[in-house]
Amino acid sequence: RQPVFDDMRKRAEGYRVIGDLKHTDRIMRDSFWIGVYPGMSDEMLSYMADTLIHACGRKK
Repeated sequence: RQPVFDDMRKRAEGYRVIGDLKHTDRIMRDSFWIGVYPGMSDEMLSYMADTLIHACGRKK
């Protein structure tokens, strides 16, 4: 169901779904996703954390 797999679904190869994925759908629908990558420095992570805390209206 991830958009990244759209091409695989169209080709019907390398992709399968088992079951109705109701729990997966709930997580995708009700979660707040934060994109990160392994190359982030401590400074970058701290900036992200501080920004999210500020955006949520909380102070450290």
